[in-house]
Amino acid sequence: MSSTSPKSFLQKHQIIERNASILLVLSLLVVTIGGLVEIAPLFWLENTIEKVNGVRPYTPLELAGRDIYVREGCYLCHSQMIRPFRDEVERYGHYSLAAESMYDHPFQWGSKRTGPDLARVGGKYSNAWHVQHLTDPRSVVPESVMPPYSFLANVDLDPKRYADHLVANRRVGVPYTNDMIKNTEADMRAQADPAADTKALISRYPKAVTGDFDGNPSRLTEMDALVAYLQMLGTLVDYSAYNPTQDDR
Repeated sequence: MSSTSPKSFLQKHQIIERNASILLVLSLLVVTIGGLVEIAPLFWLENTIEKVNGVRPYTPLELAGRDIYVREGCYLCHSQMIRPFRDEVERYGHYSLAAESMYDHPFQWGSKRTGPDLARVGGKYSNAWHVQHLTDPRSVVPESVMPPYSFLANVDLDPKRYADHLVANRRVGVPYTNDMIKNTEADMRAQADPAADTKALISRYPKAVTGDFDGNPSRLTEMDALVAYLQMLGTLVDYSAYNPTQDDR
């Protein structure tokens, strides 16, 4: 019988199985090779995350709102990932693009939905609707199991400390400029003030939604931030002009 017979192969395999050191080394070798094959090409493929016109970093107020969204566990019940299936697209809108989450740390994609997906919720409802929904969810959605977040309207934001948030995000790859960081406080106040001059804000953050988000223009609150974040979700990319086969760089 040749050395490559099944019986000979099993005998050699038993040597590996009975020797923990050899098994460990070979297992690490297999995992290392497999990992390199799957991961290494991503560092050289330019289309790993397709660049799409319109995607930008969050404004300071939106970033604060996103932090609150994560802090309160909203992502546990609301995904931000519309899958490329007919029923998903018909219900929620265009399927999610990786580029839309390129500045998220961490991203909010997921498969768990107790409530609807929020990837395209921006502009779907008024600011007042969002405030009422967060204050008393069942007053607008009777079947909702969401807890109330009315306290957000009573918690003031301190814009002076949010420049550090932009710096931290820049360190992990978000392209915040020195000008953006320098104007963090001014941009936060301007975005939530319906009487403010927002030209500079819009020039730094195109398509930024501005106005009185929480119904109280005299205060800058966590409610302002969370509603501002919700109102921008899905509004940056013009899907009517998006061509997935075209390099949009």
